[in-house]
Amino acid sequence: MSHGLLPDQANAAAKTGLAAALDRGLAILNRIIVVFAALALVAACAILSYSVLSRALFRAANYWQDEAAVFLLVGATFMTAAYVQQNRGHIGIEAFVGLLSPLANRIRLWIVDAATFLFCTFFAWKSWTLAHEAYVDGQVSNSMWSPPLAIPYSLMAFGMSLLCVQILVQLALPFAGARRP
Repeated sequence: MSHGLLPDQANAAAKTGLAAALDRGLAILNRIIVVFAALALVAACAILSYSVLSRALFRAANYWQDEAAVFLLVGATFMTAAYVQQNRGHIGIEAFVGLLSPLANRIRLWIVDAATFLFCTFFAWKSWTLAHEAYVDGQVSNSMWSPPLAIPYSLMAFGMSLLCVQILVQLALPFAGARRP
């Protein structure tokens, strides 16, 4: 089941205006990010596979592999959140869809998006403060490799900010002429 409009329906409904231009721009940016996130996932798999093989076959130390893979996974997860939102690929509970009128469903979707936007805005703000603090204080992880924690925190903050912009555009599209089912 889908939670709202399919992406092509939303784009076809409103082809002009600032919200539509932002939606098209985000769609392009999201596709580029998904390609890099896919590469990050492949890299994380390769790093973890190398870690297992080098430890098992050569008894080699693996002080950097786990953290590198986690950094890649954090980046891929948070940076693709806007893509998932754009395609309405998140999990939605559709228990009330059949019981409500189309107008009530449009209102319900808008309220859900507004509440999600508020939560994600708070999360993005806290992520940016965390990234700034890590950068200013020079925080590093507690391993021998000690990579800066500003890297995953910045990826998290940027991804959440991009998600907020995506939700804001989806909130604005109905006012710009897009119709929701």
